[in-house]
Amino acid sequence: MNWPYIIFYVLAAVTIIAALGVVALPNIVHSALCLVLTFVGVAGIYFYLGADFIGLVQILAYAGAISVLIIFAIMLLLSREVSESNPSHGRGKWKAAIFAELFAFLIILSIYFTSWTHGIAPDWTDSIGKIAYMLMGDYVIAFEVAAVLLLGAVIGAIILARGEDKR
Repeated sequence: MNWPYIIFYVLAAVTIIAALGVVALPNIVHSALCLVLTFVGVAGIYFYLGADFIGLVQILAYAGAISVLIIFAIMLLLSREVSESNPSHGRGKWKAAIFAELFAFLIILSIYFTSWTHGIAPDWTDSIGKIAYMLMGDYVIAFEVAAVLLLGAVIGAIILARGEDKR
């Protein structure tokens, strides 16, 4: 076995073990930290596959922003004991595990029976530069509208998390 296979299998194992930790740990803060590790593992797989831009977005958007948002929401809204705070760690966990295994089996079957074409290789040279030129050129208005929409969603989430003032 050569190094590229070893690197891929290590990244895949870390990602899968961290994803299992998200649903298996009874402490929701530990589950959130395992979710961050899962996001980083997926970003590593993207980098391994040569999708640099998607790997960077995975780290910035998911491992950075979304994870911080989830941890802040947990800290703001947690009203019971932290050690037993993961709602997925109770009843129904076996039903969810069976459903996830069935879904994974169907994905494996669909990958196995897909006829892959080997003729056309994508041009990956400077993909980040091309995407940056498009985002700051032709699609700058859509990019800025999406940023304002996300800002509005964050402000709405903060207002909902605070609740009503009791006077």
